[in-house]
Amino acid sequence: MAAYFGKSGYGDPSSSSGEAPDFGRLSQAVAKNLQSITTNVNEMEKLVNSLGTARDNEQLRDRLHQLENHTNQITKETHQQLKNLNSLISPSQKIEKNQVDRLVNEFTTVLNRLQAAQRLATQREKESVQRARSNSGLEDGFGLESPKPFSPFKPSAPFQQQQIAMEANVDLEAIREREAAIRRLESDIVDVNTIFKDLGKMVHEQGEMIDSIEANIESASMHVETANTQLTEAKKYQSRIRSRKLCLLAVAAVIVAVVALIIVVSIKLK
Repeated sequence: MAAYFGKSGYGDPSSSSGEAPDFGRLSQAVAKNLQSITTNVNEMEKLVNSLGTARDNEQLRDRLHQLENHTNQITKETHQQLKNLNSLISPSQKIEKNQVDRLVNEFTTVLNRLQAAQRLATQREKESVQRARSNSGLEDGFGLESPKPFSPFKPSAPFQQQQIAMEANVDLEAIREREAAIRRLESDIVDVNTIFKDLGKMVHEQGEMIDSIEANIESASMHVETANTQLTEAKKYQSRIRSRKLCLLAVAAVIVAVVALIIVVSIKLK
């Protein structure tokens, strides 16, 4: 599969405007970038495995450096997209949160592969530079020893001295370019580490927010349960008061009836 060098979804003007992009468009942009990163990492792994073999050449290394640099740019954009995407949802939006979690997991997986390829490329580039230094008679720190190529002519001949100097300059320049590429790789590895840390922080903060909401829900549930209990007790109390009132009314009615009966009897006896 060919490497992807097109525009990322987030960088495409058609995918954003003056306002914050909506969840659907932004999540699609992240998914598109993840596919591009995966495609590039697949090719990077093949190129890295060719370093130090018979297939190794300057064209392969240039291709690897170009691919790695572009992929690193897309990872930075995707990282920012995920942060923006995460800010658009609340923990109560379960479907959207699950989608963001899935994208973060996919991003983390491909970042692990990218970093592994970067580390292996750095290791093999350093080994190659070391071999080049040894073969060219160059000391560490770009020091230059006197080259001693085999020749039947005297090394003091002006032509030979000029040729040796030119070859040494070419070797030195090539080694400098490779060491500059190694420094870029090491810098990109640091960038990926920073993204890993930020993703972990983002997931942790989201988890704390969910825990807080769940605690509030549990607290609210307890309050509702307490209120229901109190309401039930109040109803029971009202029922008891009503029963007592009815009893008192019944007693009062009996007393009134007895008094009335006594009065009636008394009147008749007179």
